[in-house]
Order: sequence, then structure tokens, then C-alpha cells
Amino acid sequence: MSATSSHTHPRLDVLVKIIKVVVPLVVSAALVLWMFHKVDIHRVEAIIRDGVDYRYIFLMMAITVLSHIIRGIRWGIQLRAAGIPRIPVTAESVSIFGAYALNLVFPFLGEAWRCLYISRREQWKLSTVVGTDIGDRASDGIVIGLLIVLTLFVARPQMQYFLNQYPLGETLDRMSTDGWMWIWIVASLAILIALDLLLRNTKFVQGINTSCRRMWRGFAVLFHMRGTGEYLLLTIGIWTCYFLETYVCFFAFPFTRELISQPGWGLLPGLVVFVFGSCSMIVPSNGGLGPWNIAVMFALSLFGISNTDGAAYSIVCWSFQTMILIASGIFSAFYIAFDRHRHKAKAATQ
Repeated sequence: MSATSSHTHPRLDVLVKIIKVVVPLVVSAALVLWMFHKVDIHRVEAIIRDGVDYRYIFLMMAITVLSHIIRGIRWGIQLRAAGIPRIPVTAESVSIFGAYALNLVFPFLGEAWRCLYISRREQWKLSTVVGTDIGDRASDGIVIGLLIVLTLFVARPQMQYFLNQYPLGETLDRMSTDGWMWIWIVASLAILIALDLLLRNTKFVQGINTSCRRMWRGFAVLFHMRGTGEYLLLTIGIWTCYFLETYVCFFAFPFTRELISQPGWGLLPGLVVFVFGSCSMIVPSNGGLGPWNIAVMFALSLFGISNTDGAAYSIVCWSFQTMILIASGIFSAFYIAFDRHRHKAKAATQ
């Protein structure tokens, strides 16, 4: 029995790893192919070659770097509240630079890496650091929820059209109002709680509960930490940068520049595109490639922008943002190597 298990588990682990890598690649490739099937690729090439004011694209790249620095500083507040000593702002920023660069390789790989990086650098419990990361992402989820509600009010015609005319919108509308879905969610939670109570004396469940408590402590610092006002201001700063990354690019293309110059539109198209793009990131893909492009293309179509023009917008924005993520990831690798060498040299002289 033990021999069989020793052969089965490694194979299962390899299979899981393959699935984790292959599924995002397949999702990205399939959606990109679908997108190109829907557009005039020659027109997209012409727009990219001759119809883009790249000054605004470079400004978007600078704003992207700024948003990551602010996010790193904000995470530092949570880390200190969880008991982890203050770390340099550069190290905080590098944890975010590296995370976003690794997310291009595999979804959520960056989240795991940044927790591991801080845990090893500061010699701290990984589960506590993971808890702060969960809190970090939970606060983002709250902001996205608020932005969705805001968009439903200020862009009601476009959102209602989406919910009524498109299969995805109809499905989301039906699911949110389906009582059975909520019953199944509550029942599943009740079963998990019952299993935890029944098996609480087993080593496996005790280990899970211990890790969960540590993660909860890391998350709970959001509610009693020092610097709550600073945390809220930094959160506003992060999401303002995220919005500007989308909106600034509107000035880079003639069709989106014309759209926001029309009376009554203003920031509204940028908000709708931003919210659709943010929601698309829950789909497993490599750095949002595919889901984000299609979500942005679709959101622009709600304002009369053709699929071809929307595809050109999304391709340019995604490509140049990916370039700055890769560049900041390379910077992170050099910084970490230098930082380790400096710490080793300091330890050797003591």
C-alpha cells in the first residue's frame, strides 16, 4: 500500500502542476484567438502603427509603477501591525514588482511569492504574512464591489443593456437573484463547519485550524492597526492610479479621445471600461491576457466603439503595461540579489 502511495502522489502532484500551467495558457490562447476572429487584424495593425499617441502610453506605464509603490507601502502598514519589523520602502515595492511580474507566468503565483519573500527576508511565520496578503486583497475586493455599485448607478443605461442583451449579463443577473444558489452556498458552509467540529481532534484539521488562525490574525490587523487613515488614503491612491492607467490611454487613441470629449460622457466610459477590466481578472490567465482584452473591448462596445478599435486599444495598453511589469520584475531580481549579498557581508563582519 505504501509503495503504491509513494508512486501515486508524485504523479498526482505533477498532474496538478501541469493543469495549473496549462489551463491559464489555454484560456489566454483561446480568448485571444476568439478576439482576433472578431476583428479586422489589418485595421488593428494600422491603428497600432499610425493611430496611437504613445506619450500617453508612457505616462500610463509611469502611473503603473507608482501604483505598485503605493501598494507596497500600504502592505507595509499591515505587516507592521502583524508584528513584522519595518522594512525599507524599496523592499516593500520590490515585493509588489516581483509579484505582478510572476503573475504574467502563472495566475496568483506572484501572491505566493511575495508572501514567501517577506517571510524569508524577515524570518517570520509564513501563515501570518499570508493573512496580511488576504487582508490586502480583501480590501481590494471591497473597493471593486463599491465601484461596481457606483457603475450600476452612474452608467445605468449601459449596464442595463449588458444585463438584458448579452448571455453573460443575463446569467449574472439570474444567478444573483436565484434563491437556490444562496441556499447551496449556506449549506456548503454549514457542512464545512460541521466537518471541522467533528474532526477537530485530528492532526490534519488541527493543522488547518492553526494556519487559519494565523491567517486570520494577519487579516484582522485591518480592524485594529495603527495608521488606518493612512491605509485608507493609500487605498484611494492605488485605485486612483488604476483608474488613470485606463483613462489616460483614452487620450492615446482618436476614437476614445473623441468619445470622452462628447458632452455628458466625461469620466463615465473610463469608469465602465475600468470596472469591466478589473472584474475580468478573476478569470485564470497569464497576466490577464485574453479575459482583460475582451472585457475592455466589450465595455468600449457599449459606447459604440467597434470591436476592431477596442481590440487595438486593449492590445496596446496590455502590451506596454506588460513591458513595464517585466522591467520592474527584472529590477526586483537585481535588488533581491544585491540585498542578500549586503546582508551576508554584514553578517560576516559581525
